[in-house]
Amino acid sequence: MFSRRALPALASRRLYSTETPGKPSIKLVAELRKITEVSITKAREALTATNNDVQAAYNWLQDDLVASGAKKAAKLGDRVTQQGLVGVSILSNSDGKAKSGRGVRAAMVEVNCETDFVGRNARFDALVADIAHTAAFIAEAEDSSSFFKSVPLELLQDAPLITREGSQSEAQGTVGSVINDSIARFGERIQLRRAVSVVHTPSVSDIRLRLATYSHGSVGIPTQGQIGTLAVLALRSPKVNELFGKPEFVEDLGKLERSLGRQIVGFPTTKIRSASNEPDDGALYDQEFMMYLAANGERVGRALQQWAQQRGLTSAGEADTGLEVMEFLKWTVGESESS
Repeated sequence: MFSRRALPALASRRLYSTETPGKPSIKLVAELRKITEVSITKAREALTATNNDVQAAYNWLQDDLVASGAKKAAKLGDRVTQQGLVGVSILSNSDGKAKSGRGVRAAMVEVNCETDFVGRNARFDALVADIAHTAAFIAEAEDSSSFFKSVPLELLQDAPLITREGSQSEAQGTVGSVINDSIARFGERIQLRRAVSVVHTPSVSDIRLRLATYSHGSVGIPTQGQIGTLAVLALRSPKVNELFGKPEFVEDLGKLERSLGRQIVGFPTTKIRSASNEPDDGALYDQEFMMYLAANGERVGRALQQWAQQRGLTSAGEADTGLEVMEFLKWTVGESESS
């Protein structure tokens, strides 16, 4: 949508005259283009339609963009969208010491387009990031056997778009209207394909949840790319709150989380553990932890045990303590939903 940076001063730009307005001046065209980034032709059309009133021309362009976006969305509705981005937004990752700081809040979305040219555009990149941020913001906790909850696309599209900076205004509109605006801007179909959220705070004080994420094929924002993952980790120990008060522990944990995310994305990972006693290349815990150099060739499951022991999360004689990958999702742009 258009920027509102210069709008407060526009009210004084109205041209009061009893004469029929002439052709828009270069100065007015330049002023309108500065705050809207539309073409010269479109700026002249808007000014002509509004008697050279810059504020009214701005509003006219807003309405025109909505109308043209809706028309193009309907016209392009049958086109195939196999390109795009998977985007992740983490709003809370168990960083604080208070009870509310032991939980997590995040979302992952897939937004598709028709061509790689649009999929790698900075504007599209920002659009996906803002949609993921909105999904994480509006998500609600829910009792379920899974940490991940599907976000209804209708609900998300009707929600006011909340940017990564946390701003929300009439100029941005809803997620759906901003997608239509992008369709009008890019001239190709853009589709919000799927969205999930995770919102959870443990009821037990000696458990902390954390989120690990990684995206491959990012354009400019590292939390989104062609392949993305979001994993839920649980840290259990009577000492867990004490350990989270140590910066070096949190820093080491962050490195481990990034390595886990890269491992899930970089290998054919489909599950956490093997369903049998036989090694399974698709099981995360059975894979050699290639993405974590400190693992020294150990399997992921064993490396997590060693990490917990070395940092005091697990002590001799303590049961049900340590670090565990509870659940993860891994999405690839354009894949079938059953993948």
